[in-house]
Amino acid sequence: MKKWLLATSLLLIGLQGAPGAADDKDNTPPAGFTALFNGKDLTNWQGLIEINTRAKMTPEERKKAQETVDAKILPHWTVKDGILNYDGKGNNLQTVKDYGNFELYVDWKIEKNGDSGIYLRGNPQVQIWDANGKNNPKKVGSGGLYNNRKNPSDPLVLADNPPGQWNTFWIKMVGDRVTVKLNGKLVVDNTPLENYWDKGKLPLPARGPIELQHHGDHLWFKNIYVKELLD
Repeated sequence: MKKWLLATSLLLIGLQGAPGAADDKDNTPPAGFTALFNGKDLTNWQGLIEINTRAKMTPEERKKAQETVDAKILPHWTVKDGILNYDGKGNNLQTVKDYGNFELYVDWKIEKNGDSGIYLRGNPQVQIWDANGKNNPKKVGSGGLYNNRKNPSDPLVLADNPPGQWNTFWIKMVGDRVTVKLNGKLVVDNTPLENYWDKGKLPLPARGPIELQHHGDHLWFKNIYVKELLD
């Protein structure tokens, strides 16, 4: 009996403060983190303007362009029962604020053959897809740095839950190096993320938006938390 009580106590201690724990409320950030998604509306989010495109705009041009893309994109991202739903018919959703070094939690769910990803500093991407899906010829899991060419791109292990079930990313980004855990398993270990927009020419931007990638599929997100780290 004493051994059982000790094991139970240790389990409860391990769950305290962990995102997704049974006694936590969805979209309520753990200590030290900020909720990027409040479970009610699209505060903190806007429609996609790619980071390399917006860099060429004046403030006035960007403001006008943002109004245009928001009108087209935001209606396809809706909130129901504390969950961010995407209908597959718009484009990426990106944070209003840019981020440098950070830790990020994201809960996500896809359909069979679903395909998505998380852009870091406006660059693709931490991959999300069906490990057995039609767009996944190598049949590897989610979490890899899909667009890497010089550095590793595939996840270290398959850690996905089946389509239709929730998954949790923990992502840490410092400099250009990214570490990813999927459902508690290490899938990317301190690997450089390459600059997608200026391949081989420029380093990864020091700051940029976090994005939820559109790939024409129904998607679900919740519990999106960020903690900024020192540059």
